[in-house]
Amino acid sequence: MLKLTKLSAALIAGALIAAPALAADKAFVTVNGQAIPQHVADAFINEQKAQGAKDDPEFRNAVKEELVRRELLVSEAKKKGLDKKPDVIGQMEITRQAILIRAFIADYVKANPVTEAQLKKDYEAFKNQLGGIEYRARHILVEKEDDAKAIIAKLDKGEKFADLAKQSKDPGSKDNGGDLGWSVPSAFVKPFSDAMVKLEKGKYTKTPVKSDFGYHVIQLDDSRNLTPPPFEQLKPQLTQRANQQKVEKLIEDLRAKAKVN
Repeated sequence: MLKLTKLSAALIAGALIAAPALAADKAFVTVNGQAIPQHVADAFINEQKAQGAKDDPEFRNAVKEELVRRELLVSEAKKKGLDKKPDVIGQMEITRQAILIRAFIADYVKANPVTEAQLKKDYEAFKNQLGGIEYRARHILVEKEDDAKAIIAKLDKGEKFADLAKQSKDPGSKDNGGDLGWSVPSAFVKPFSDAMVKLEKGKYTKTPVKSDFGYHVIQLDDSRNLTPPPFEQLKPQLTQRANQQKVEKLIEDLRAKAKVN
């Protein structure tokens, strides 16, 4: 039997809820005298194709069988009056709302496309945020300032940073010698990045660096000039983010004007 995605289930549920209002739609298949509208089948077919399903006779037969099985189960649920239960009605309404909201947002984004000028402006802001240099640093994170000072004292005596990093409370780097990989300063909290960019290659902080996470001892392994990805490569991500911001602004504006009792 055809495997359904969660989204497909939502589409079918929403279509079934709306079916009485679209009674004039031609039937895709009829089950025990109950017509399953073509728009329900189309919604399901389109969603499955978007998930990679191949549209061929076998697929169409699988769709038909799936919708028949669903109609039989819906019919049995209605016989038991489950469609009248408040909690079920509430769930169906939530599903209906989700589908309408998705359709509205898609329509809004289509009617209000992001301009090329805006995307290029966002790209320049992204490049400025990245800066022109990226850094490869290590750190050891501890809870207490005295512990950080003790680590610095051991480094001063010649102990290896990678060995001391095993006592770090950062699980993501402690087993890798404290290595944080190549990153731009904006990837770190400000106290950390401010201290890191001041270090010379191979040097470590001589005093503990305090952040919301605890106390850091930081070592700079290397730095290099950073070449950001070209505009065309980032354009899809920039477009997605710009659309999200546009929708968020719309929602904020609607909320500000709403009268809520």
